[in-house]
Amino acid sequence: MAVKATSNAHFGQGSGPISMGYVQCSGSETALKDCSSNSQYRQYCNHNEDAGVVCSGRHPTLVDGSHLCSGRLEILQENKRYTVCDAAFDQQDAEVVCRELDCGAPVQVLGAAAFGKGDAQMWTQEIQCRGNESHIRHCPLSTSMKINCAHDNGIGLICSGYTDLRLVNGPDVCSGRVEHQYISKWGTVCDACWDMRAAGVLCRQLNCGIAVSVVESDWFGEGSGEIWADVFDCDGNETKLSECSISSWSRAE
Repeated sequence: MAVKATSNAHFGQGSGPISMGYVQCSGSETALKDCSSNSQYRQYCNHNEDAGVVCSGRHPTLVDGSHLCSGRLEILQENKRYTVCDAAFDQQDAEVVCRELDCGAPVQVLGAAAFGKGDAQMWTQEIQCRGNESHIRHCPLSTSMKINCAHDNGIGLICSGYTDLRLVNGPDVCSGRVEHQYISKWGTVCDACWDMRAAGVLCRQLNCGIAVSVVESDWFGEGSGEIWADVFDCDGNETKLSECSISSWSRAE
């Protein structure tokens, strides 16, 4: 929920056109575009009057890592940064953070300030995710236990980093060679690490029905670039590949 509404470019002036002016909401709308606004008076607004907001929700970020999907976990809440203690974080929490950041699945959860100590205030409550939440702000916090933790115990996280997937060189959009994007690099998935359960999840994710067959590696031609040798350990009921357990010990072999 919103904690504070700010005005007069409290967070700095924006640039470009001003899209809304004199906005009036009842508070029950699901999106800002559903509120009424007066476009006639928008021309009288300028960027020194830019609006801002401070929300109460918890927003995770990974810092000081080698890429966007790894680093020390910090949480932004009410315009303050917090470093999460390794005693307050577990695998289920990691699954939610990686999912929220569009970084696939957690590969490693590292304690003892593996990505540096940082200078943010320490988070003192235990995060209690079940693992299936879409955002960490939906996870309850422990109300009975306050954790005394130093910066030496900050939690670090490495997510699988898969940000997109596609089928290429097939006769249609629902067949082809499986390729995954890892951060900014596209690569081919090794067929030694691929089975019908994983294929079924991929077909479901792409809205392509059920998997009919898994064909040999050269069926749709050889790819180029990286070869991702990660093992997708799916049970077959997942709705997308990022929900499967991923072993990344053999990446890019």
